[in-house]
Amino acid sequence: MDLEPGKTVPAVPVPLDAELQVAYDAYLAEEPDLAPMSLEKLSVIRAEADAAVAALEDLSHGGRFTVFQPSVPGLDGAPEIPLLVCTPSGAPASRPALYFIHGGGFYGSDHRTGLDQILETAERFGATLISVGYRLAPEHPYPAQINDAYAGLLWVADHADELGIDSERIVVTGFSAGGTLSAALALTVRDKGGPRLLGQLLIAPLLDDRNDSASALQMDDVELFDRSRNGFAWSSLLGDVQGGADVPQYAAPARATDLAGLPPTFLDVGSAECLRDEILAYADRIWQAGGEAELHVWPGGIHGFDRKAPEARISKAAVAARRNWLEHLLATN
Repeated sequence: MDLEPGKTVPAVPVPLDAELQVAYDAYLAEEPDLAPMSLEKLSVIRAEADAAVAALEDLSHGGRFTVFQPSVPGLDGAPEIPLLVCTPSGAPASRPALYFIHGGGFYGSDHRTGLDQILETAERFGATLISVGYRLAPEHPYPAQINDAYAGLLWVADHADELGIDSERIVVTGFSAGGTLSAALALTVRDKGGPRLLGQLLIAPLLDDRNDSASALQMDDVELFDRSRNGFAWSSLLGDVQGGADVPQYAAPARATDLAGLPPTFLDVGSAECLRDEILAYADRIWQAGGEAELHVWPGGIHGFDRKAPEARISKAAVAARRNWLEHLLATN
C-alpha cells in the first residue's frame, strides 16, 4: 500500500525491552524461515498449527477441566462452527464465560492451540472458557470470520443454562487477529441488540487495515510481525478492498464512526510494535465517545511478547494487568 502524500517515516525505531531482545534474538536464530509472508507459506503454517493441536485429554490438564467440543450451526446456512468448551473443576453453577477468538492473521492457527494462558485465567476466576473456530482467509474472506464468531456467541447465549454460565457475564477476548474479531464482535452485538457482552479484553488487536500509522512506518522491519506481515493479514481478509473507502467497521474496527455503547474495554500493546498507534487511537476514541477503556502500553514490547518470553518481567506484568482488569470487572458485575 502506498503512503499518503507527505507522510514520513519516523527516523528512529523504539528499542526492545532488554529481556525481550535476548529472547527475540534466540527466536530468530532458531526460526527456519524469515522470508516475508506469502500465500505459498500458508500450507506450512497450517500444518504446524494442526500438529500443535492437543488431544482432548491433554486439554483437560489432568482433570482440572471438563472439556467437550460441540459443533454449532453457522449463520444463515453457513457450515457448522467448532467450539471448545473448558470448565474448571469445582467451578460455581452459574459462572462467567470467556469467549476466546484465536489469532493467526485471519489465515492460520486453530481454536485448540495456544490456550495455556487463557485456561489459567479461566481457572483463576472459575469461568468457562469457550474457544471458537472460524473459517480462514483467504479462501474464506470477510465476513466469514466475524459471522462464525457471532454465530458461536449466539449459540453460547442460547445454551447458557446447559453450559452452566451466566449469559450476562460473557467477556470476549482475543490476541492479534483474535483481538480484531473480538472488537468487531463487540460492535456487532451492540448494533444487533445482543447477546450482551460484559467486557472486551483486546490483546494487541489489528484494528486498522490502512496500515499507515506512524508506528507501522517506524517499526517496519524491526520485528517479525511488521508492516509487511500486518498488510498480508489484511489483504488475506479483504482482498482488493483493503485500504479503500468501503471497508466496513465489522472487518476493521478502526473504521467505525461511532464507538459509543461498547462494553468496558481493556487494550494493551507494546511500544515497539507496528500496531501501537492504531490501538492508542482506538482507546482515545472510546473515551471521546464516553466509554470505559483501560489502556496499557508496555515499554519495549513487541507483538506477542508475553508468548515469546513468558518469564520476562514485562510479560508477567502484562498478564497480571489483564487479570487485574478482569477481576475488577467480574467483582463489580
